[in-house]
Amino acid sequence: MRSRKPSVPPVPFSPTAARAHRAGLGLTPHQVAEGMAAHGVRLLPAHVIGWETGEIRPSEEEFIALARALWCPPAQLMGARPGCLRDFRVARELGRDEAARRIGLSPRVYDLAEDAGRWTGDEDQTYALAQVLGMTLRDVVAVLGRGEELDQRLRRCVDGRWQAQVKAVGRIVPVPGELLAAVLTDLQNEYQVTAHWGSGGWGSSAPAQPEPPRRSRPLGERFWELLSLRPTDIPV
Repeated sequence: MRSRKPSVPPVPFSPTAARAHRAGLGLTPHQVAEGMAAHGVRLLPAHVIGWETGEIRPSEEEFIALARALWCPPAQLMGARPGCLRDFRVARELGRDEAARRIGLSPRVYDLAEDAGRWTGDEDQTYALAQVLGMTLRDVVAVLGRGEELDQRLRRCVDGRWQAQVKAVGRIVPVPGELLAAVLTDLQNEYQVTAHWGSGGWGSSAPAQPEPPRRSRPLGERFWELLSLRPTDIPV
């Protein structure tokens, strides 16, 4: 007996945004349905009304055709920032096979990434994923579920030798190695210095000074701050 694929949640959709875009263009639901037919999706004006009232939700294909009929970026109809690979892909009006081709993956590997959250791409493919789907570096880490792994790598950079972590961090955050090396160097220097902030040395009677505020921040947040100060092809 074949196992069922997990049910896919509907594409994020804002009925209010869809209604506002249609009204702004002065279109009737019938005209929107005609516009969608020109993009290969045929349905009744009642569907358009049902979406705008929130009674029904458009499928992925319907959602993209609706955005094209309303002459607006799909993301504007979502009502929220994309939160998974599927949402980012749909926001770029891409089908699965086309997204896989542009990223340089087989459709099967891409399906695993989108359906099961299993990403096995190398640095170049991770970079292509961000570029093709219009993701920020933070999006890549969050959507692929690699935040905890990044935190662990950053902790090792601070506690030990950052040089040993550059490649591993580069597989998580797709930026050039020399840029990562500069950021990790700064991060280690900051945290090693602040770890001994105000220390009077062995046998010193000088009272310890309070640590600077930066030390109390999560390590990951400081990493993103330092990275944002440098030019990157993909926005932080």
